[in-house]
Order: sequence, then C-alpha cells, then structure tokens
Amino acid sequence: MTALRLLSSISKRTQSFLPSAAPTSSSAASTSAARHLSTTSTLDRTKSTDNYNAVLSTFANVRACAVLRTATSAACPKAMQACIDGGFKIVEFTLTTPDCLTHLSSFRSKYDGTVMVGCGTIMDVKDAERAVDAGAEFIITPVMLPDVIGWCAERNIVCVPGCQTPTELVSAYRAGAPLQKLFPGVAGGPMWVKVRGSNVDDMRSSFGG
Repeated sequence: MTALRLLSSISKRTQSFLPSAAPTSSSAASTSAARHLSTTSTLDRTKSTDNYNAVLSTFANVRACAVLRTATSAACPKAMQACIDGGFKIVEFTLTTPDCLTHLSSFRSKYDGTVMVGCGTIMDVKDAERAVDAGAEFIITPVMLPDVIGWCAERNIVCVPGCQTPTELVSAYRAGAPLQKLFPGVAGGPMWVKVRGSNVDDMRSSFGG
C-alpha cells in the first residue's frame, strides 16, 4: 500500500521550516528552537547543519511524500519504483515492510541527491539507529516519542513524529522536532489543521494516514 503525505499549506513561508526562523517570543520557544540544530555535536551518526537544513528545505519545497507499506518484500521495490517514476521526490519506507532497510539502502544508493529517502514506523532509538545506518535521510514516528526526537535532534537528523492533539504537537516541537505529522490525518482533516493553525502557527505539520 502506498499512501500520500502532504505538508500543511497553512503558511507558504519556506524559511519557517528552518531553525533560524523559529519563534523567539518566549524563553521556552527559544530554547526548543536551539535544540533543533546542533553545531558542536560529536555524537555518532551526527549530520552537518547543511544536511539538516537541506532536508527541511526539500520538505518545504516539494511538500508531498510517498509512504510505502507492502505485505511482501518482493512487492516493495516495484511499488517504490512506480512512485518515483510517477514523480515523487520524497519517499518513505516503513519498518513494517519485510526487508525494509535493505530496500531503503538500495534506493538511497540509486537515487542519492535526486530523491530524498526516509524511514517510518520508527518506534525506538534502536530503530532510528538502524534506519540511519541504512541511509535514511529523515525519521518518521507514528506517535510522539521524546527519546527518538531527542536522539535525532542531538544529531541534526530531521525527525517528524506522529501527533494527534495540540499538546502533542507543541511537546514534539519543544522536544526538538521541527516538523510534526498529524496522524491519523483522517481523524481531524484540513479543518482541524486550519483551527489549530489559528493559534499555534509557529509550527509546521504534515497530514498522514
């Protein structure tokens, strides 16, 4: 099964995706924005600030991601190839797909620099480590997991956690997630995002599921 994730169109200010444009109206917001980007980290798997900003810029500019989940390993590369041939420039493999990381690694090598490849259904730090080692350029979680968000933030890895309530969205942002995924999106839909954006417009979210 292939799903489509769309970035919210509440605001078209591309720079708002980047840490430099994070809100500074309160000390809490300033602190959370600073945690989104590390300039001195020497931790394992740490990405450069340029890489971090490039991932966010790609999300801001492309604004659509193909999310792949297949029941068999054999179906995975065929379905993902169809997505890319159809024009998708951001794709997400999910850990529920058999041999997910093998396929992710293969597509990352094949399309490095032309298609941004990430990994979803990450449930803990070990999942995130394995995904990054396989070549994932961003991490997607189905729920708000502070340990995974923090691990990614410390290493300049873009993490997009699944959130359902305004409290979860704000908590994820303050934990270090520059983007959040409204999941499941069918539970609220565009009207939910419109209302949420009227009073929590400092964050950027995507629709999922």
